[in-house]
Amino acid sequence: MWQRTACARKTGGSSSRAGSRPCTGCRAGSCRRNEQGIDVTRVSAAVGAQVECGDVKALTAATFAAVHAAFLDNVVLLIRGQQLTVADLLAFGRRFGELTPGAPVHIGQKPRDEQYPELAIISNVIENGVAIGGLGDGEAVWHTDSCFNDVPPSCSILYAVEIPPTGGATGFANMYTALDTLPAALRSRIAHKTIKHDKRYTSGGQLRPGFLAEQDIRESPGPSHPIIRKHPETGRSALYLGRRPHAYINGLPLAESAELLDALWAHATRPEFTWHHQWKLGDILIWDNRCAMHRRDALDPATRRIMHRTQCKGTPILEGV
Repeated sequence: MWQRTACARKTGGSSSRAGSRPCTGCRAGSCRRNEQGIDVTRVSAAVGAQVECGDVKALTAATFAAVHAAFLDNVVLLIRGQQLTVADLLAFGRRFGELTPGAPVHIGQKPRDEQYPELAIISNVIENGVAIGGLGDGEAVWHTDSCFNDVPPSCSILYAVEIPPTGGATGFANMYTALDTLPAALRSRIAHKTIKHDKRYTSGGQLRPGFLAEQDIRESPGPSHPIIRKHPETGRSALYLGRRPHAYINGLPLAESAELLDALWAHATRPEFTWHHQWKLGDILIWDNRCAMHRRDALDPATRRIMHRTQCKGTPILEGV
């Protein structure tokens, strides 16, 4: 996928995307300057790119189109040095698509701000004995956001409001590459199969109110999605695994499902498919839930972390090949 953003100076030709030209400050052929005035620089060989586009509040339609194209090309985008109010963040998010309501990600957290229903706060801060946001300060294992919904979100947008001096890095895994490099025998085992995505637990591992902890995974509530999904905008196929805990490959004996899932997860999270971002204040990360997984390192509970997140509505999942 990288030749679409590689520098023409290195390759001897122009980028395949119309309207781009080599960046005069290119290092190792990793960036491209678009005629709309943005720089796109790969952050790793595996996944992700940093975009320099100025103040996101002031993007023209043409410049945003270039940013969105970079998003589709690179799966994850990093935009640094922003100063955004909640309203600014939500306005930027709406340029990627209709926003979804911000559901709580931690049982017992402070109710959402009804002035900004599309905002979710990801934080370990506690005020007056109540968590202002979700996910606390522990490690968050590899997952895809809201895979337990019938129609999961298309993209997630996370903005750094307050960050600790160390810890809390966010990792991403490229699910296009994970599928493209899957051994043929393993790929044949998942053709036309689906995964049951258990809805009983929050992303922090808490049992949701009204659900049963002791329940056969084959009978538990939650949708089933194709293991190989087709991206509705790029047309490419990617692995779609969701979360490892409480997952089940439909139609298989439990032991065989667990063995196959373990093999898929071991492959999909290989280090060469991943990139880990160290946050700075004012960073925005935008990732494509249709072709990426992500995780978070733990942070010192004595420090503070406040992130603002919004998500765009997805479309029904299409089976890939």
